[in-house]
Amino acid sequence: MYRICLVEDEKNLNDLIKSYLEREGYEVINFYSGESAFDYISKEKVHLWILDIMLGDSISGYDIIKKVRQSDGNVPVIFTSARDQDLDKIIGLELGSDDYITKPYSPKELVLRVNNIIKRVYRQLENKVEYESYEIDLNKRIVYENGDEINLTTLEFDLLVLFLDNKDKSFSRDDILTGVWGKDYFGSDRVVDDLVRRLRKKMPKLHISTIYGFGYRLS
Repeated sequence: MYRICLVEDEKNLNDLIKSYLEREGYEVINFYSGESAFDYISKEKVHLWILDIMLGDSISGYDIIKKVRQSDGNVPVIFTSARDQDLDKIIGLELGSDDYITKPYSPKELVLRVNNIIKRVYRQLENKVEYESYEIDLNKRIVYENGDEINLTTLEFDLLVLFLDNKDKSFSRDDILTGVWGKDYFGSDRVVDDLVRRLRKKMPKLHISTIYGFGYRLS
């Protein structure tokens, strides 16, 4: 589980953002002052910081990111601010922030930005993909659901990866033949239907739509 530290002195906003992030599956440690956040740095592994620039006490978001960077030079940071000023953004970038969002903002927009950063920084490093309750380890070519391994054949896993890499794209049977079996395959395209059927049976939560007379699409 990814741990996020949220520093925001507006209690109602802080609690609201925390609830949105927790619904996304994150562990959230929230702080209502810069001082309390300052004391927490380096105590636990943190995967992302969300820092309000202007806090109610003597410690600002800028102070916090400086100390965070001394402890961990790579952990991503999102700045929030009620001021939409280019200088704030420039200073934030110079101090090593990854994103900047201006108040008032939609909690959903902040969650989207958090998801994008987490995916970019961590999931690509781990080379793992999550879909519904499935966790797909692309390096080990293993699929898990709630900790239990789902045994896929080589072709089934290749088809899964093809779909995951191209969500919402419609594939003809010939496209799938080329993508999974290769250009040199000669035979009936009905093997595609059988492969899709087997993948659906093993992973029923995959949203694979049949496009009649054409092929398939994962959404």
